[in-house]
Amino acid sequence: MKKSRNLLSFLFMHIAFLVYTLYPLLGKFATRYEMLSFQFVALYCVVFAILFLYAILWQQVLKRIPLTTAIANKSITIVWGMIFGLLLFGEGISLKMLIGAVLILSGILILSTEKEKPQEDAA
Repeated sequence: MKKSRNLLSFLFMHIAFLVYTLYPLLGKFATRYEMLSFQFVALYCVVFAILFLYAILWQQVLKRIPLTTAIANKSITIVWGMIFGLLLFGEGISLKMLIGAVLILSGILILSTEKEKPQEDAA
């Protein structure tokens, strides 16, 4: 039961990070339009809505997952940014970027599988 709950919390956290990853994509799409045009303003309104939603999701993540684990996992947004950049904007992925992505994923895997140490009372 606890293991499935932890898995659901971990999945929820990564969905929140996926939402967070969308805001720079929309910002990049907005640069295709003239500043303060209807499309530009509309896209930035969606950006603000995404950031608002992410702020709520982040608070919920912190209720379920320790801060150190959540912050370490947030680096996955760099990997998603690379993937979205490739798929949506035709940006290349260099060998250095792939090595960085492997290091990020390795770090997340190590931190996510590490057993939590029981906290001792300070008093």
